[in-house]
Amino acid sequence: MQFIASTVSLTVDDVAASQAFFTTYLGYTVQQAADGFASLSRDDAVDIVLLVRGIEVLPPEQRDQRASGLILAFTLSGGLAEEEKRLRDAGAQITMPLRQEPWGEALFQVTDPNGLIVQFVEWVAPEHR
Repeated sequence: MQFIASTVSLTVDDVAASQAFFTTYLGYTVQQAADGFASLSRDDAVDIVLLVRGIEVLPPEQRDQRASGLILAFTLSGGLAEEEKRLRDAGAQITMPLRQEPWGEALFQVTDPNGLIVQFVEWVAPEHR
């Protein structure tokens, strides 16, 4: 088996709002879009499919579920503080300010209009106690 791509499919109430968030703030581009559907991509990250809650392409038991309890995390190679400032200045909702964990993870989170949590991570030297 050889994977050629990775995609996460997220069910939301307002596809257009999440689409605008990912394209405006995170540099995704729209590959395809229709009523209740959008396919987004970046060359350096997982592809994202957004589906409107209730869409009939989903099995009946999944149609009314929303993406929740999920954190979409992106690991950066540097510049985490600058990225948080850029997003804050651009008007993105920073829901967890930049912080560093004792095990060496620096991170912050933003939340899109549908409540999707996006986390940005950079690995740094852990604190020694």
